[in-house]
Amino acid sequence: MLQRLDLRGQSLSAAELASVLPRAALDVEAAMAQIRPVIDDVRARGAAALRDLGERFDGVRPEHLRVPADAIADALEQLDPVVREALEISIAHNRAGHTAQLPRETSTEIVGGGVVRQRWVPVRRVGLYVPGGLAVYPSSVVMNAVAAQVAGVEQLAVASPPQKDFDGLPHPIILAACALLGVAEVYAVGGAQAVAMFAHGAGVETGTDRADAAAAGLDGDLLCEPVDVVTGPGNIYVAAAKRAVMGTVGIDAEAGTTEIAVLADGTANPVHVAVDLMSQAEHDPAAASVLITDSPELADAVDAEIARRVPAAKHAERMRTALTGPQSGTVLVSDLEQAVAVADAYGAEHLEVQTADAAAVAARIRNAGAIFVGPYSPVPLGDYLAGSNHVLPTGGTARFASGLNVTAFIKSVQEIEYGETALKQLAAPLTALATSEDLPAHAEAVNVRFE
Repeated sequence: MLQRLDLRGQSLSAAELASVLPRAALDVEAAMAQIRPVIDDVRARGAAALRDLGERFDGVRPEHLRVPADAIADALEQLDPVVREALEISIAHNRAGHTAQLPRETSTEIVGGGVVRQRWVPVRRVGLYVPGGLAVYPSSVVMNAVAAQVAGVEQLAVASPPQKDFDGLPHPIILAACALLGVAEVYAVGGAQAVAMFAHGAGVETGTDRADAAAAGLDGDLLCEPVDVVTGPGNIYVAAAKRAVMGTVGIDAEAGTTEIAVLADGTANPVHVAVDLMSQAEHDPAAASVLITDSPELADAVDAEIARRVPAAKHAERMRTALTGPQSGTVLVSDLEQAVAVADAYGAEHLEVQTADAAAVAARIRNAGAIFVGPYSPVPLGDYLAGSNHVLPTGGTARFASGLNVTAFIKSVQEIEYGETALKQLAAPLTALATSEDLPAHAEAVNVRFE
């Protein structure tokens, strides 16, 4: 079922590898042309635009753009206890994993009496986007909100598309996850319009809007206050909207459709490899599933397992489209050395390493959003309960980008405190540097203190 690319015996540079590997086409620039009017409309008309866009894109015109508190509480009350327990485990594991990411504040004495302190300050307010298209993602509520809470963010707002089946509110399991996390500010807004609302804010339209805002302690005509940072996964239009508002607000990344690469040798279990590739293919027809192996026998066995299992899968058609698309395939390599080079050139969102001495092979990988080591660390573990974050860079951006973590919500601030003696000690070399740059007032700002 998977197309094959045979690179055995070829010596290709990283750039050459990147150009021949299976990859989903992602034209964010083209999508930006389509979403700019959406962003302009939300900025100009606020809640009225959000309702029109909800009707246009989600097939429902929400009465409540800001979800009432009782709807959030009811969703938690009605949540399946088994699912609730699983979400609570996910929250606890993610709190532990993200707490370990917090940087330490330091104080360094540069010269006697001259100190530079490194502080980390959380942003005040963030907007967390949670998709709601082909699937429902309470796990994304957990991944975004926990990282922000651990970072110390004061205000969290969540947006997720309105659902026709739920009276124009987000899916109840999304609302229940928000309740478990103590997130009370939730909006029934999807796609690019949610990003625009977070970046520019939105005014009210109806009496219902005013009542919902007033119940949340907001006065006047404000439905949603602008945020400082927008995070969360989404489709190409969400990615384009993030690019469009970047600079007005901070963003985490332009996450595209999900992708998995499995680096495996002849010791790998073909059943494990096949079902792991299928697990990501069920997300979206454009999802990418790539096998990198030096074993043609394993590749054949994986193909056979996929052919046998896909027809019986719940989302068989979606899987088949993803697995046979140009973004998916098997890459045959000469050896593990070439396999590592291919994995780095691909820069997968999720990379599984299923080889002999998998930890040693994983340690050689430079470019991946997250690395899953060994036969008992499948990607779905990271999607839900591992304690890692599943909002990860896609499309090869793992070459320079990281997965969502607490640093997306904090700023580095330096404090400089020098005493009189420390400053005087540096006056002469500072004067020399300022003079060399033809900035004499810089030198005077120091020297006037000692006249």
